[in-house]
Amino acid sequence: MKFERYGIGIIKGMTVTIRHLLRHPTVNQFPEQRLNVSRRTRGNELIWSREKCTGCATCAKTCPQGAIEIVTATNAENNKYEVETYRVDTGYCIQCGLCVEACPYDAVFMGYSYERAKYRRGELVQTNDELLESPERPASGYYHPDIAGKLPVQTLLVDKIVEKRK
Repeated sequence: MKFERYGIGIIKGMTVTIRHLLRHPTVNQFPEQRLNVSRRTRGNELIWSREKCTGCATCAKTCPQGAIEIVTATNAENNKYEVETYRVDTGYCIQCGLCVEACPYDAVFMGYSYERAKYRRGELVQTNDELLESPERPASGYYHPDIAGKLPVQTLLVDKIVEKRK
């Protein structure tokens, strides 16, 4: 039987802990330092263009989850469909991008943002004005190379973007 000294394991563990404690951190501090994601990312949101949409509902027909609902009405003056309600349930959306690819009028885009978590299920259903493009909801370049050229280049771990939080 071999005699073992007690406490050597604790001392080894503490030296590893102290060595890593004094080392410069290599992890990004997420809220303060953010990385640019790929231009063609499919974020967890859908962006809709009211001007380009004709109400054909091709996007709703191609959605495998049935997350898109469109209510249209006929406009007697222009003899066209008018979109009354465009509703997307992002809780059911699997971000596959089939709706973007199927839209013949380029009225649907995938979002570029990825921080869209909600606390309540009812907040996941987005309608008309919530789906429009805005500075906080930019469209991604997925299936739209003309938009991808305008977006910032993806950063690596070395190049960090520092944003000021409000």
